[in-house]
Amino acid sequence: MTLTEEEPPRPGTIRLQNGQVLDVKSDSGRKMDSLPVIDVSGMYSDNFEHRKAVAERVRTAAHEIGFFYAINHGVDLRYPKNTFEQAKLFFELPTEKKMEVFTDLVPNEYVGYHPLEHYSRSGHLCEAFNWAYDAKFDPETLDPNEPSINIWPTGVPNFKETLFQHHTQMLSFSRRMTRIFALALHLPEDAFDMYIQRPEAGMRILHYPQQEAAEEDQNGIGAHTDFECFTTVTQDDCGGLEVLSKGGEWIQAKPIPGAFVVNIADCFMRQTNDFFVSTVHRVINKSGKERYSCPFFFGFDRKKVLEAVPTCVSESNPMKYPIMTAGEYYAWRANKAKSQSGEY
Repeated sequence: MTLTEEEPPRPGTIRLQNGQVLDVKSDSGRKMDSLPVIDVSGMYSDNFEHRKAVAERVRTAAHEIGFFYAINHGVDLRYPKNTFEQAKLFFELPTEKKMEVFTDLVPNEYVGYHPLEHYSRSGHLCEAFNWAYDAKFDPETLDPNEPSINIWPTGVPNFKETLFQHHTQMLSFSRRMTRIFALALHLPEDAFDMYIQRPEAGMRILHYPQQEAAEEDQNGIGAHTDFECFTTVTQDDCGGLEVLSKGGEWIQAKPIPGAFVVNIADCFMRQTNDFFVSTVHRVINKSGKERYSCPFFFGFDRKKVLEAVPTCVSESNPMKYPIMTAGEYYAWRANKAKSQSGEY
């Protein structure tokens, strides 16, 4: 179903892919036509002041728009290159072969194959394969024997191994990045360490078919927010990722060679009592080519309790969200994402 088949949203609003309608203020916020670019190499420095300098830039970006490019991130680019090659091989498989790992075979989880438009309410035009954290591929695991929830296709040699080589690199980057976020919140650098010993760390490969550039109602992925702590996206060179500014304008997150796009997700927005912003974004593939991307979704251990951090609450700014475990929140959001019904 496309937006043209539903009642159109009233002026000054936007409909998310789950049907929720948000108000956007056309005159609010400063005008932006690009996302900030942050050199994060300092987060690997032994000098605390260098790490703190990165954190202050991240603080501004996470608070003002919730998106930024990360350059000099330390991840060898051969890993995303290999992942994109595997993605093309997987998505070229016959549909019946891909459906052998259909996501509904794993209830309450967001792993496996997601067919074209299967969960769409409004012009969703992509297919995806998701895989989750596996302790066997985590060099910092506390329990290497923890069972995995993943399901894997046959017919693509070295698929699992290649994807997890990339996943392990992103896991290391995200743990380091979490320390930067702690500093950005004016917390001790290790404030979140106990939350990410066994993190929620899902990854996805996405394939967006070629589409007509004029088809504004045919989103590769409709307007939405992510639901873990933060997402790190590797794009190909096609473009198409767009971010909704505070002024209600769509900003293109144009690909920068070698850079990641990092965005705050809803769980971190809750943890920071809305100081970090989880910003609506979408994908429209106007390139005239097939598009591929690979986001890494990083979140807290499912057993950990989510409540606002102390630097983000006060008498004048009390806690805005109910306390729950990360697992309860993720399960609720995953089921909402699968059903595409109701509000977040």
